[in-house]
Amino acid sequence: MVTVAAAGTLFVAALASMFMAWTIGAGSSGSTPFAPAVGANAIPVMRAGFYVGVLGFLGAVLQGANVSEAVGHGLISGPPLTSVAVIVALLTAATLVAIGVFTGYPIATAFTVTGAVVGTGLAMGGAPAWDKYTQIAALWALVPFVGGFTSFATAYGLREIDRDALLVPALAAIIGALVANVKFVLLGPPGVSRSLAATAAQAFPSVPTTLAVAGATAVVALVVAALVHWDVRKHGDAGNRRVLLALGGLVAFSAGGSQVGLAVGPLLPLVGDSVPTTYVLVGGGLGLLVGSWTGAPRMIKALAQDYSSLGPRRSIAALIPSFAIAQAAVFFGVPVSFNEIIVSAIVGGGYAAGSAGGGVSREKMLKTVAAWVGSLAIALAASYAVFALVARLT
Repeated sequence: MVTVAAAGTLFVAALASMFMAWTIGAGSSGSTPFAPAVGANAIPVMRAGFYVGVLGFLGAVLQGANVSEAVGHGLISGPPLTSVAVIVALLTAATLVAIGVFTGYPIATAFTVTGAVVGTGLAMGGAPAWDKYTQIAALWALVPFVGGFTSFATAYGLREIDRDALLVPALAAIIGALVANVKFVLLGPPGVSRSLAATAAQAFPSVPTTLAVAGATAVVALVVAALVHWDVRKHGDAGNRRVLLALGGLVAFSAGGSQVGLAVGPLLPLVGDSVPTTYVLVGGGLGLLVGSWTGAPRMIKALAQDYSSLGPRRSIAALIPSFAIAQAAVFFGVPVSFNEIIVSAIVGGGYAAGSAGGGVSREKMLKTVAAWVGSLAIALAASYAVFALVARLT
């Protein structure tokens, strides 16, 4: 039987989770997906905030389970976090992210939440989950290089070759192939996610599964490429802008699937099997949506204007690796910072234009990197100290 005190503590933990979801929606998941499109004048700031909120909610519900499980159960070996530990971890992380939102610096949400959860877990007497830390650290270290280099190479190719009617559809085909293999919970049986390509492959039981999936992927890629080729050839820059907005939507969806786990993951050990994970994801998704609608415009402006001046081509170049990296993180269940992904891609695309045309702010970048590293260290130390103090007082 659940006591009144336990129920009250769980309620406060849920409120802390919603606060964390709001800060994520106002910060990383709400600001980053459409920032390149806003920077390219393809969409107004307020409209971008509206769309990213809706798409982020859908991503949270349809793709949020993997990262949520990793944050809730994979960061500490030993007993699960208590309600008090969850409250301390989420409030510490949310406070740091909120400071970033109101000061205009994109604090890496994944860094703060990971640091806070690990700090409280260690204060509880848990053991470090070194294998998971190695996986997380490897992805975090690779993101700036992979995202920045891919964005640079793509933007440089679009600038030098200047054949949008050929290159943009080719890039769209790659995105189409990735989308065909993204897994959604609605396409599989209960508890199992399945991709569009795998679902289509089931219609041809006599064909080997791998071959059928590859064929379905190729069909989707070719259809997307053909549509984009027609649009770009006929409408020019307007077609490029539509590609850019579609990419922003995909990144917004991926942001919801990745970032919701940072807010609701710590709650999963508390609710156990009493509340279906989907319901928890819906609650977290609503928090992201409200955060995107109420707090994201400030950070969208900061990312769109302060790091690099972007046109449609460089914005497309920035969003392609962002989408791919985000989906890889969702697939492996690794918490990843969307600020790190988008900022590195924006900077890479900016450098492709040259130091004068790219407008990359080095000072802003140095301060941002310092904020990322500092937020991880501060979140870990502060959550450890606060939980130890609370445990002593109680």
